[in-house]
Amino acid sequence: MLTDSETKSAGHESGNDSTAIRMIPFIVGCALFMQMLDSTVVATALPVMADSLHTTAVEMNVTITSYLLALAVFVPISSWAADRFGSRRIFIAAITLFAVSSIGCASSQNLMELVIARIFQGAAGAMMVPVGRIILLRITPKDQLLKAMSFISMPALLGPIIGPPLGGFLVTYASWHWIFLINVPVGALGIALVLRYIDDDIPETKPRLDWPGFILSGIALAALVSGFEAIGRTDISRMNTALLIGTGLGCGLLYVWHARRAEDPIIDLSLLRTQSFAVSILGGNLCRFSVGAMPFMLALLLQVGFGMTPFATGLITFTSAVGALGMKLMVTHVIGRLGFRPVLVYNAVVTGVFVIVCGFFHQSTPVWMIIAVLFVGGTFRSLQFTAINTLTYADLTPADMSRASSFAAMAQQLGISLGVGCAALIMNLSTNWRGAAHLERVDVMWAFFIIGLLAVASAASFARLPANTAEHTNTRRRR
Repeated sequence: MLTDSETKSAGHESGNDSTAIRMIPFIVGCALFMQMLDSTVVATALPVMADSLHTTAVEMNVTITSYLLALAVFVPISSWAADRFGSRRIFIAAITLFAVSSIGCASSQNLMELVIARIFQGAAGAMMVPVGRIILLRITPKDQLLKAMSFISMPALLGPIIGPPLGGFLVTYASWHWIFLINVPVGALGIALVLRYIDDDIPETKPRLDWPGFILSGIALAALVSGFEAIGRTDISRMNTALLIGTGLGCGLLYVWHARRAEDPIIDLSLLRTQSFAVSILGGNLCRFSVGAMPFMLALLLQVGFGMTPFATGLITFTSAVGALGMKLMVTHVIGRLGFRPVLVYNAVVTGVFVIVCGFFHQSTPVWMIIAVLFVGGTFRSLQFTAINTLTYADLTPADMSRASSFAAMAQQLGISLGVGCAALIMNLSTNWRGAAHLERVDVMWAFFIIGLLAVASAASFARLPANTAEHTNTRRRR
C-alpha cells in the first residue's frame, strides 16, 4: 500500500500536470460508462439473441443475472488488488479483460458460452470502476474533487438510460453482436490514455487477502443481488426468493462479526465512523433506488400501459439524460454557492417529487409534458448524485481511498439492485391486491409513488450533516 507521504507526493506531482488531472476523470468516466451500459444494454436484445442462440428469452435472462452476480462478488476485492499489485496495473488489466470478454460474448455460439463470457465481463467491470476511482481520488486535489466527481457521475446516470435505446437501435439496424463489440474500441482508447496520462504506482507493502471475508461477502452480495432480482420474476418461487435474501442477510451478519475481529477486512466497516461517508451510503442509496428503478418503471409504463414501442420508449426516457448533461455545466456553481447540506436536503425532496410526478402520467398525457418532466427530473438527479459522490470521499485520508472506493461501489450496486427489486415487489403487490392477472398503469403508479417517497425520506439523513460539510472540496465555496 502506498504511504501517505508517497500518495501526497504523487498527487502533488500530478497536480503540476493540469492535463493529466483533466484527463483522468474522462478516463475513469469511460470505464464507468462501459460498465453501466453493459448492465442494461443486453435487456433490449434478449429476444433476438435468444433466436440466434436457439433458446428462449426467459432463459436468456441468466446473461443479465450472471453479469450482476460477478459484479457483486468481485467488487470488494478491488481495493486489495489495487493495494497489492498497483492501481494502474489492475486498471489496465481490468479494461483489457472487459474488452476481451466482450469479444467472447459477441462470438458465443450457445447460451453457456455467453454466460461464461458474461461472468468474466462482470468480474472485469467489478475491478475496473472502483480501481479507476481510486486512481482519480489519489491524484485529484481535494479542492478539485467536486469538479471531478461532477464529470464521472454522468456515466452512472447515462448508462442505464442510453442502454435500452442503443440496444434497440443496434439490434434493429445492425446485429446483437455489436452491443458487445462497441466496448472494444472504447477499451483500446482507455488503455492508450491510461498509459499516456497515469503514472505507475508501486505498492510499498503486499497486503494479504482476507479470504474468510471475501467468501462471506461474496456469498452475501451474490445472494442479495439474486434475491432482489428474483422479486420481479414469475419463474422463481417466493420461497426460493426468501431463501436467497435470507442467506444474503445471514452471511452479511457473519461478515460484520468477522470484520470486527479481522486485522485487514476486505470491506472496512470502520469507514462508517466518518459521518460524511456513512451519510452518503445511507442517504445516497435511498436516492439511488431511482437509478435502477426509473428505467424499469418507465419501460413498463410506456410499453405496457401506453402501448409504445421499445425504441420510442428508449428515446423518451433518454431525455432525462439530456437534463443530467445540462446540469453538469452548472453543478459546481450551484453547490459552490449554496453548500452541500442545503443542496442534499432540499434537492432530495425535489428529486423524489419528480419521481412521484411520473406516476401521474396517463395515456392522454402529451408527450412533450412527459419529456419536460423527465428532463427537469434528470437535471435535479444529476445534481444530487454529484453531491453524494463528492461527499463520500470528502473527509477521508488518502490511505482510506482504496477501501472506501470498493465499499462505495458495493453499496451502489446493492442500492441499484434493491431499487429494481423494490419497484417490482410494489407492482406485484398492487396487481395481487386488485386480484388482476396482468400489470396495469395503476400498479406502476404505486411503484413511482413509493420510490419517490424513499428519495424524499433521504433528506432526513442529509439533514444530520454539519453546515460546513465538504466545503474544502470546492474552491469556489472556500473563497
